[in-house]
Amino acid sequence: MKNNQALIPIYDMAACIPGTNFIIKKTEGNSVPSYMAIPHRHADYKISFLQEGEVTHYTDFEKFTIKAPALLMLAPDQVHQQTGNSYYKMMHISFNKEFLLTETQGVLACWECMFSQVVLPVMNVEQMQEISVYIDLMYQEFKDDKPQKGLILKNLLNAFIICAGRLVNCKNETTEVAPAPVVTMDYSQNRIVRQFKSLIDENFVNATQVTQYADMLYVTPGHLNDLIKTVTGKTAKQIIDERRILEAKRLLFWGEHSVKEIAGRLNFEDDAYFNRFFKKHTGNTPALFQRTIREKYN
Repeated sequence: MKNNQALIPIYDMAACIPGTNFIIKKTEGNSVPSYMAIPHRHADYKISFLQEGEVTHYTDFEKFTIKAPALLMLAPDQVHQQTGNSYYKMMHISFNKEFLLTETQGVLACWECMFSQVVLPVMNVEQMQEISVYIDLMYQEFKDDKPQKGLILKNLLNAFIICAGRLVNCKNETTEVAPAPVVTMDYSQNRIVRQFKSLIDENFVNATQVTQYADMLYVTPGHLNDLIKTVTGKTAKQIIDERRILEAKRLLFWGEHSVKEIAGRLNFEDDAYFNRFFKKHTGNTPALFQRTIREKYN
């Protein structure tokens, strides 16, 4: 586990097994492992396949009661927790983005759609069989010590993710129009959008202006904003501000920290400015959001 003085624990597979960028394991039983039962984040991507049973999963500010068969998609830094005391059987895959083949990253225009939906129901027997084949092959290959193991796992994971993409129903919440089909966005556009969002995840606390990200990407602010608006339906500044608000909401819901502490953690000038910023984007003060969301789920 990696903490780095984080307000919410961060689990990092590389910290558990140095040099590891892919893990697949299974959990099964009537109780949730203790490390999954507390609110936490992952430093990597995680896809869980619920094969049998039912689980209750909290992801950020949503409660999901998930029934098999289904895929549970978790992006890095999403705060989540699993509860329940009924029988379930799951396979868990953890990996970092570097483990994916570049070609796959290029064609998955709706990469973030897969993980923003959190739960992808497996709707029929054909889908169930297709998902299961890739899961079983990855699990067996991971257990065995054979030549070219890493290369085979990498290719299986890429095929599995493209397969999972068929379950995605991409829809832009702002425009109610899918910005692009899952596999047809221009590669260079997709690369810049992915880099932009990745840079935001890494720098949103200290870099809050479009010009800062344009400099990092070696493009003009106008070009970056036009591209982001075309692909996502939102301006680049909206994407940056949404990431700051998302982190604020996570800390308000999951942590036991004052509004002033969270404002400082997110590098706002003072808690008064943080209150104005938060209310502008959500319609509520941080304190009201915290009270309302906790009453809803507790």
